[in-house]
Amino acid sequence: MKNILAICQDVAGLVATQPPQNLFSGNSQQEAVFLSLIKDTLDSLLRFGDWPELTREGAFTTRQNHSNYLIADFCPDFFCLLNNTVYIKDRAERVVGAVTPEQWMREKYLNCPSLNLKFKIQGGLIKFLTPPADNLTVVFQYRANTTVWEAGKNFVGREKAEATSNTDIPVFDEFLVRKGLIWRWLKRNGMDYAEEYDEYEKALRSRLAANSAVGDICLAGRLLDEGAKEVVIHAAATN
Repeated sequence: MKNILAICQDVAGLVATQPPQNLFSGNSQQEAVFLSLIKDTLDSLLRFGDWPELTREGAFTTRQNHSNYLIADFCPDFFCLLNNTVYIKDRAERVVGAVTPEQWMREKYLNCPSLNLKFKIQGGLIKFLTPPADNLTVVFQYRANTTVWEAGKNFVGREKAEATSNTDIPVFDEFLVRKGLIWRWLKRNGMDYAEEYDEYEKALRSRLAANSAVGDICLAGRLLDEGAKEVVIHAAATN
C-alpha cells in the first residue's frame, strides 16, 4: 500500500508535472495543490457509500429519563448510521428508526407514541421520541469518518479522519485514489478531464458493487433426485 506522497508522485508522472517532495512543507504551491486535491479525493470517497472498510460497531447505555445522547461521547469517529442495524442488546428488541422529520413531528404532537422506541439523529445527538428505560444497551453499525491510517516504517497505526503526514496511507483502494486525483488535477489546471472522470466513476461504482453483500449462500447439503445433473460438494469439519 502506497502512502499519499507516493500516490501524488505517481500521478505527477502520469500528468507530466513536477512531483511533490513534501506535501506539508508549506513552501510550494504545487505541493499545496496536490495536498488539497488528495484530501478532496479521500473525503469524496468517504461520502460516496457504505464501504466495508469503514463499517464499525458501536454501543451505548441508556439512562433513566434521558432522551438525548451525544454521539461523540461513545463514538468519536462516527460519520453516519447504517440503517436497520440498531438493536437493544438486552432483550433482542429492535429499535424502530431512524424516523423522518415528518414522522417525528406527527407522532410527537398529533398521535400517541407507540410502544416501540423511535429516534432521529440531529445536531450530533441521538434523540429518542420518548425516554427509553434505564440501563439498556443499544448496539448499532455505523460508517466511520476515517480516510487514512497513520503509518511509518514497517507499521500501520491508528486511523485518522484527515491526512497529516506524507506517510499516511489511504484506507481506500489505491487505484481509486489515483484515478480520483488525476481528474481533479486536470480540472484544477483547466485541462480536459472528461475521459479520466468517466474512468474514475466506472471504477468507483464497480469497486463499491464488488464489496456489497450478496444473497446468503447456503452451505448445507441437500439430497438430489436420481438423474439430476448437478454436482454436490460435501464439506466436513476436521479437528
